[in-house]
Amino acid sequence: MDSRIMDVLKDRVPELGPQPEASGPYRNFKLTRDSDGIAWLLFDRADASANTLSADVIEELDKVLDALEAERPTGIVIRSAKTSGFIAGADVNEFRGATESRDVENAIGRAHAVVDRLEALRTPTVAVIHGFCLGGGLEIALACQMRIAIDDARFGFPEVMLGLHPGLGGTVRFTHLVNPLQAMTLMLTGKTVDARKAKSLGLVDAVTQERHVRNAVRDAVFGKLKRAKPGMLNSVLNSSPARGFLATRMRREAEKAAPHEHYPAPYALIRLWEKYGGDRAAMLAAEKASFARLMVTATAQNLIRVFFLREQMKKLAGADNKVKHVHVIGAGAMGGDIAAWCAYQGLRVTLADMKPDPIAGAVKRAVDLYGKIIRKRTDARDALDRLIPDLDGTGVRNADLIIEAVPEKLELKQKVYAGLEPNMKPGAILATNTSSIPLQDLRSTLQSPQRLVGLHFFNPVSRLQLVEVVSHDAVDPQILAEATAFVGAIDRLPLPVKSSPGFLVNRALTPYMLEAMVMLDEKIDKTVIDAAARQFGMPMGPIELADQVGLDICLAVGDMLRSKFGDLLPPTPAWLREKVAKGELGRKTGKGFYVWKDGKADTTPAVSDAAKPTPEMIDRLILPMSNVCVACLREGIVDNADVVDGAMIFGTGYAPFRGGPLNYARTRGPEEVAATLQRLAAKFGGRFAPDEGWATFR
Repeated sequence: MDSRIMDVLKDRVPELGPQPEASGPYRNFKLTRDSDGIAWLLFDRADASANTLSADVIEELDKVLDALEAERPTGIVIRSAKTSGFIAGADVNEFRGATESRDVENAIGRAHAVVDRLEALRTPTVAVIHGFCLGGGLEIALACQMRIAIDDARFGFPEVMLGLHPGLGGTVRFTHLVNPLQAMTLMLTGKTVDARKAKSLGLVDAVTQERHVRNAVRDAVFGKLKRAKPGMLNSVLNSSPARGFLATRMRREAEKAAPHEHYPAPYALIRLWEKYGGDRAAMLAAEKASFARLMVTATAQNLIRVFFLREQMKKLAGADNKVKHVHVIGAGAMGGDIAAWCAYQGLRVTLADMKPDPIAGAVKRAVDLYGKIIRKRTDARDALDRLIPDLDGTGVRNADLIIEAVPEKLELKQKVYAGLEPNMKPGAILATNTSSIPLQDLRSTLQSPQRLVGLHFFNPVSRLQLVEVVSHDAVDPQILAEATAFVGAIDRLPLPVKSSPGFLVNRALTPYMLEAMVMLDEKIDKTVIDAAARQFGMPMGPIELADQVGLDICLAVGDMLRSKFGDLLPPTPAWLREKVAKGELGRKTGKGFYVWKDGKADTTPAVSDAAKPTPEMIDRLILPMSNVCVACLREGIVDNADVVDGAMIFGTGYAPFRGGPLNYARTRGPEEVAATLQRLAAKFGGRFAPDEGWATFR
């Protein structure tokens, strides 16, 4: 959303006339009345850049409703004075640390009463929505009689991402207004829809442009707007037999992405609708109790923690990005996808490689990616225009940032640098996407080692949000700051790490994957190993992950780290080298540990009566990650335990509901974790020896 909305809002105030007596009493709202007698309530939370619903805001809204009921205007319009959007949802700060469901239910009950009061107003009420309208914001909009969307608006209920479901009546109003199957799908997935889709669903009554808002509001207030109305199908789908049938199907689908054992919120929402969907009043009451129970679960509190970890890591980037042109060398899986992502984020990108075929493949992947994530064809076209094939590598001369993404071979990377350095412009940043090679080794042949940094992206680039920003003792602090700001500018999360073998994420992930190889040597079926990790909550098992990453990369990283850490890592099996030598590299060749087709692994168990995962298997896979994270903290490679947890979640998919490997250890008890590692070391070898950092970790 650009500044034109604020310009329109400012222009409207003189037209409405000065009304200090109406707007004066409120801290977060401005209430004015136009010549048609329509009251305009502008929400402008005083202490935040975006509108969110806190207890204080809800309390003040109740007072505003007192005034509106007393004034009896012709109509009431609720909209945001923030350029960023309508309302971003609840103030998540108020969710942290909740332990008593009764207290939560009482608090949510007070908010419910205000929203119910808004819905009960006899005066026509209109929500005018621009930008984001999420969670509690959408619940406020649903409580209005009519909704008008500006064409840039987006709607959704992201509560499931916090281990919750809507709690201000949204479960009821949404499933009664629109097709309940579509409403439930949006609430269960947390996905958003744009204004046109919202109109087709019946969620909004009109979609317009900012300059036409006043006329649209008049039509709404004076009965000229054709309102969306629930159809007969809604009643059928909300009937008891249909709810029972559909709820069973919803549970089955939910279990694929969010197992009930780990993520209770989707199932609580399904149960709520299945049991009460035909009784509006009962469902409103049950929603409050269900929301309160979820709020105090460990899952919700950990996911809320993850929300704040993301915000914390965003702030590390700063806002002063100077990079406009990126030159990427190496159009393979990582380099090509980094280039495509940067172009998508609005930067000019030149993509170089020694041969044209990798560049062509990278452009094709970019077309596929843009087709999935960009709604407008013109925007996709513009992103492709910014992604420029550069077989001759001439783009390096004008680039602000050069990202090297060639294979993990020290000599090859140094050879590339020798050709790059003479052509780089003054002040340009040289970044390597190495996943494991220390920058002290890479910089040894550079003329200007102070401008070398590590920018380690994770695969797939478009989905994993983390980028490790790797420093070394000769780096220019300004260069490092600019590289970190660049990461934030392309909507990724920076993790500052000091150069060390494997940095943080690969060093922590390697024992997880190599231990799985040891288990294979012990004749444990690969599907059982992967099931053990998924049972803990990992998005995929270590065997499937190795195939996804590439067995050649796993082998190279494992060899490099074993050369540095020796017996602290599991041994690399000889048969893994044989698989790599035969070209069985995993997903990219169609065969590794699994057979891959259309980007998916065939994970059908080889035998139907395969053994089940045991707690010991899970500990063997999971606890070494926590052990490495403690070691990295002790060694000063990273300096913040919270950011370590965020990095492992956003870079590897580490079970978010656990809150990260250090939070998991803290929850389980550091002494108990260290003792378990000691028992594993006695049984399986010194690679499980607890790091000395456990003595002081809290």
